[in-house]
Amino acid sequence: MKKTDSRSLKSFIGEKVILEGWVHRIRDMGAFAFLLLRDPWDVIQVVVPQAETVRDIPLESAVRIQGEVISEPRAPQGFEVHSLSISLLSPAIEIPPFELNKKDLEVSLSLILDHRPLSLRHPKQRAIFRIEGEFVNSFRNFLRQEGFTEIFSPKIVATGTEGGASLFPIDYLGKKAYLAQSPQFYKQMMVGVFGRVFEVGHVYRAEPHATSRHINEYLSLDYEMGFIENEQDVMKVETRLLAYALSRIKENCAREIELLKAKIPDPPEEIPQLTLAQAKEVLRKEFGKDLNEEDDLDPEGEKFLSEFALKEFKSEFLFLTSYPVSLRPMYAMPDRENPSLTRSFDLLFRGMEVTTGGQRIHEYQMLVSNIRKFGLDPDVFGFYLEPFKFGMPPHGGLAIGAERITARLLGLENIRQACLFPRDVNRLTP
Repeated sequence: MKKTDSRSLKSFIGEKVILEGWVHRIRDMGAFAFLLLRDPWDVIQVVVPQAETVRDIPLESAVRIQGEVISEPRAPQGFEVHSLSISLLSPAIEIPPFELNKKDLEVSLSLILDHRPLSLRHPKQRAIFRIEGEFVNSFRNFLRQEGFTEIFSPKIVATGTEGGASLFPIDYLGKKAYLAQSPQFYKQMMVGVFGRVFEVGHVYRAEPHATSRHINEYLSLDYEMGFIENEQDVMKVETRLLAYALSRIKENCAREIELLKAKIPDPPEEIPQLTLAQAKEVLRKEFGKDLNEEDDLDPEGEKFLSEFALKEFKSEFLFLTSYPVSLRPMYAMPDRENPSLTRSFDLLFRGMEVTTGGQRIHEYQMLVSNIRKFGLDPDVFGFYLEPFKFGMPPHGGLAIGAERITARLLGLENIRQACLFPRDVNRLTP
C-alpha cells in the first residue's frame, strides 16, 4: 500500500493507498459518511462506510487514511477514496476561530492575520503562496539560465544603502548597526566578481506607513548585471523574466489560479515605455492631474497610468524612465545628455509600482562626487567604494517586491494578503 497525495491520486484508481492530512469536513449521511480530507495540495472526498467511526473526530484533526481509489464521476475530481481504516494522529482540542471549510474566510483581514498559522490552512489562502512561491522559483530558474549567480548578502549592516529615517537601528554587541534596506551595495560589488548576480532575501524599511501597499519587512527579488550599455539592457531581461514567470505560473499553478479566479496576464513580448515627464503630461491631459517636475508619482497617478497603458498600448505593464536625480539614490547613473535625469526606471503593473531599477554609476570619481552631492561622507562607504577603484564594469539592476507583484497578479486588495507573516507599524506577531 503506497503513500501518496491528492496530486497523483488519479493515477491510483483501482489501487489501495495511504493518505494523510486534516479533517476538513464530515458529512454524516446516516449509514455512511463523507469525510473531506485536506492534504497540503487539495481536498479529497473519502467515503466512510460506518459513519459512527468518524462522528466524534474534531475538524482539523490530523489523520491517516488507508483506502481504495475508486472512479466516481459524481465526485468533485471524478474519483473518491473508499476508506478501509482511519487513524487519528493528532486530535484538534479547540474549535478554530473561523470556519476553514467554507468557500471563503468570511472574517476581517485583521482576524485572518491574528491567527495566521490557522488561516493559511484555508485552500484559498494557501493558494496565494503556491503562486508566490512559483514566481520566486521562476525568478531563480530564469536568471540561472541567463548566467546569473545567486548570492546571499548580510542583513545586518553598518550603514544604510539609501540613508534617511527608514533604517531600523539595532544594538550589535555594543555597536550601532542597522537592518539592511537593500542588498544594493553587495550586489554591485559582486558584479565585479561574478559579472551577473541575483538574490532573494528580506529587506527592512522603517517607514511608518499604515497603507494597503506598505509593509516594513518584505521579500526583495534583486538582480544586477555587468557590461551593459544602459538601463535598457536591464529592462529587456526583466521583460523576458516576466514572460517566463507568467508562463510557469500558468503551467504549474492551474488549480490555484482556478480556485482564486485569478486573471494571469499573457506573457509580454515587449513592455511599453514612457519617460516620467511624458507620464506626467499624460496625467495632466487625460486625467486632469498636475504634478510638479520634481514630484514623484502617487498611488493615484500610478493607477491612472496603468489605465492609460491598458487602453493605449493594450498592456498591463508599463515602464517609466528618466527619473530626476532628486528622486533617485546617489548610485543612480546620471544621463550624460541631461545630467538632471538618471538612467533609471520603474515598472507599473495593474496600478502599482512593482519594480525599481536602472543603470548604476561605475566610475569611482563620479560615484565619490555623487555621494558628496547627496550630503554623505565617502569615508563611511569605503568598503563599497573599494572595488570601484579596480575596473568596475558598466552595470545595472533592479528589485522586484515579491508581495506587491503577487498581490497585483491575484487582484488582492492589501499587500499583507500576499505576506505569510506581515511586519508593519501595528504587527510584530505572529
